Amino acid sequence: MTLDVSRRSLFALGAGLGASAMLGGSALARAPKLGTQTPYWHRFVLGDAEVTVVSDGPLPLGDPSGTFTGVPKEEVKKMLADNFLSPDNVVLEQNSPIVNTGDKLILFDTGMGSSKMFGATTGRQQKSMAEAGIKPEDIDAVVCSHAHIDHIGGIVDANNKPLFPNAQIYISQTDFDFWTDEGKLGSAAKDFVVHARKNLLPVRDRIVFFKDGQEFLPGVQAIAAPGHTVGHTIFLVSSAGKSFAFLGDLSHHSVLLLERPRMEFSYDTDPKQAAESRVKLLTMLAANKTPVMSYHFAWPGYGHVAKAGDGFHYYPEPMQMTL
Repeated sequence: MTLDVSRRSLFALGAGLGASAMLGGSALARAPKLGTQTPYWHRFVLGDAEVTVVSDGPLPLGDPSGTFTGVPKEEVKKMLADNFLSPDNVVLEQNSPIVNTGDKLILFDTGMGSSKMFGATTGRQQKSMAEAGIKPEDIDAVVCSHAHIDHIGGIVDANNKPLFPNAQIYISQTDFDFWTDEGKLGSAAKDFVVHARKNLLPVRDRIVFFKDGQEFLPGVQAIAAPGHTVGHTIFLVSSAGKSFAFLGDLSHHSVLLLERPRMEFSYDTDPKQAAESRVKLLTMLAANKTPVMSYHFAWPGYGHVAKAGDGFHYYPEPMQMTL
């Protein structure tokens, strides 16, 4: 007897057997669902330095309509949807690099701390540091891009005890003076002033003010980027011929404020000046092909910016695996 079996029928037979094995009889795998995530830190090499990125957790802003302005809200929602992002709920990350130069351990920005102004998912920086094996008492310097709550909120704990007992705190004097001004407690900025005073005043004797263009720590240069706040600053971090720019809040969103860099952001002290700083500095970084790390871009926030028409495009850097 001759059997006429085609390749198609063999494939169909194989598929059927596979399906029956999955759906019937005893399953081969009974591993429980784990329901856990990887620790919220990432480590890479920069020249002779080691950089560990730690997260303070996602920061949800909600509907973008009242936050990203100067562009029709329908266009904002379309930009988000076209990039596979929720058009109704903007969620930012909070990425802080910790740079180990061999001589100093330098943390950039400290997250929300104990404040839940933006929800319960924030405030995990200390946990992320512990997961990464970094002790707060080993931090030599805390560098603040500006004095908004999500950047200085973790300098002290809920009881006003400094969380980095051996660190000096670096910030621009204009931002310190503006956000700790008691006279602003009756203004619309009250909540931000309260938290700035709570976190900065207990460590006033350890605060060092840097100036624009100054290399105030080995391999760390301040670059003024005013507008988001009066003293907002970005930093060029360098080691052995390699560098990246920590952007702080130069751009809160890798799509909206890069594709449309003159779009305004409601938390900016001076939105027009912020847009000017954004365009000027992103143009410089793109021209120099300087890698960037943004505090609020998708985890871990490290990549490159390139000119794209009247705006820019962000290209995430593949994660390095260090041994």
